[in-house]
Amino acid sequence: MFAPGEGPAPDPAGSHHERRIRSFQPRRSRVTAGQAEAMLKRWPDWGFDIDGKRVLDLGAMFDGRPVVLEIGFGMGEATAQMAGADRETGILAVDVHTPGQGNLLGLADRNGLDNVRVANGDAIILLREMLAPDALDGVRVYFPDPWPKKRHHKRRLIQPEFLSLVATRMKPGAVLHCATDWEEYAEQMLEVLSAHPDFENTVADGGYAPRPAFRPLTRFEGQGLDKGHVVHDLLFRRNAK
Repeated sequence: MFAPGEGPAPDPAGSHHERRIRSFQPRRSRVTAGQAEAMLKRWPDWGFDIDGKRVLDLGAMFDGRPVVLEIGFGMGEATAQMAGADRETGILAVDVHTPGQGNLLGLADRNGLDNVRVANGDAIILLREMLAPDALDGVRVYFPDPWPKKRHHKRRLIQPEFLSLVATRMKPGAVLHCATDWEEYAEQMLEVLSAHPDFENTVADGGYAPRPAFRPLTRFEGQGLDKGHVVHDLLFRRNAK
């Protein structure tokens, strides 16, 4: 689809990197001409592959801004809205969907959003291999794949092991913000987050949080609402060490 160095690699960390169950499915579906143009123009400066070979200097990458990691951004509309509304915060946006990567880069380019960087690949490898301890001022996981079949629940991202890893990369006091329209997954999220020693609920009664004003309605959220789904937000603070 792209010549080497011109865009995201199909498997940046290499399929040999590890043998574990992935919480995502790589998708390289059809890219529009506009998405391809944005990728060619902005990928060299604003995009990178998650290869697990280096530790990122987020201070240099985002000109000293505080940095929030967003895992899974779809087509990037909500990400671009949040970046435009808060240009003093850097957004490190991770996904494996090539059209979405191109779309977000196009939105960032057209709107002058130099506080967005697009990462292609596995967020677990990014967290484990490429981010320093206490590097992140926040983490966002909006509408992750619910893997509804019981035999696939082990593929869900919000698990105790993931929380232990992401906590090491978050500054004390940083907030992990999750949102889902899948009721049973929301219940699991609330259960595992409430039980994890590295996090505390920002809601006094220990339940779900109201949708913060800074989180736009996403495309996936709209689809869920159209089906009668109830959307749950969870905001948990990283405990002080």
